Formats: sequence, structure tokens, C-alpha cells
Amino acid sequence: MTTPGRDPKSPSPARIGIWVVVGAVGIYMVASGVIGIISGGS
Repeated sequence: MTTPGRDPKSPSPARIGIWVVVGAVGIYMVASGVIGIISGGS
């Protein structure tokens, strides 16, 4: 999966791992915020 104008090499496992962690943390923060709004009510 290459993007035009970018490095043609595939992403390194470390980069993939970082993005997986960042994505998981982001999803957790959003989900916990939504749940807090729903259960908190304010």
C-alpha cells in the first residue's frame, strides 16, 4: 500500500505498532467520553 509522493517502502512494524496504540488510545478516550456523557447526563 503506497501513497503517491511518499516513500515507496512499506511501513515498518514499529510504525504500525505505534499507530495501533495511538488509535486504540484515541478510540478508548472517545468511547469513555461518550459513555460518561450518557451515564452522567451533564
